[in-house]
Amino acid sequence: MTRVSAAQILERYGVELAVRRGLSPNTVRAYMAEAQSLLDFVTAVGQSGGSDGIDLTELDVTDIRTWLAKRAAAGQARASLARHTAAVKSFSAWLYRTGLTRVDAAARLKAPRANNALPHVLTQGQARQLMDYAHERAADGDPLHCRDSAALELLYASGLRISELCALDVPSLRPDSTVRVIGKGNKERIVPYGVPARRALMVYLEKRAQLAARGSQPTKALFLGAHGKRINPRTLRGIVHSLAAQAGVPDISPHDLRHSAATHLLDGGSDLRTVQEILGHSSLATTQRYTHVSAKRLQRAFAQAHPRA
Repeated sequence: MTRVSAAQILERYGVELAVRRGLSPNTVRAYMAEAQSLLDFVTAVGQSGGSDGIDLTELDVTDIRTWLAKRAAAGQARASLARHTAAVKSFSAWLYRTGLTRVDAAARLKAPRANNALPHVLTQGQARQLMDYAHERAADGDPLHCRDSAALELLYASGLRISELCALDVPSLRPDSTVRVIGKGNKERIVPYGVPARRALMVYLEKRAQLAARGSQPTKALFLGAHGKRINPRTLRGIVHSLAAQAGVPDISPHDLRHSAATHLLDGGSDLRTVQEILGHSSLATTQRYTHVSAKRLQRAFAQAHPRA
């Protein structure tokens, strides 16, 4: 079989992921990183590397299991290993379809069962405390503080992923207090938000022009950074951590706010299908994890309050 350079393999695989499958940029980056890691591994162990390229003809499941074992030995969690497995199964299937391997080496590979424990979830009181602090901070009229308050309110109100929030454009906000979101797999959904989020957004939109003026080019991005460009998810993630510390609530990430929103919706009586649609889960099983959190909270309340608990 003709040897092919790792760079050529990755370039072709990138086209497969982004163009043919239409995966999101974040998913493409994640899958490409796993493919790069596997290629680096098989080259390092001397299986297929050479100055004239890589020959993956004899790649088999033992090689992939050894690659995964090294990651497990490095202390990676089961959820991470499950993601690595899913990514390498995709890469292995593509290698086989394109004739770069004799067999689909990962076809029978089983992913470790992911731990379904949820990240930290704020109580409703803690969430209110965080939102109130961000609102009070925005009272000074600083456009960045107004942006932070609006972003926090929308994250919590709509249960958005941070990547979805940062990708919003001004026209994404609809007049009926809903927001048009493009989620994983380029799937569109319409998500509602409440009065506090609408008020915070109205205040921010009045200040947004001040941030936009700092940029070198016009932009439709809803949430802007200090230099007038679309805000980076990493920047916003740091803002959420910082605001949580300043507000005196437990440290949280934007994804924890998403989990909190889902849990509080169920606590308030929302049905699973509605929460699934709001969060953009493709499987109801993913949404069902939150029922365990709500059930445990009910059990604790019962144990504390009922005389015969």
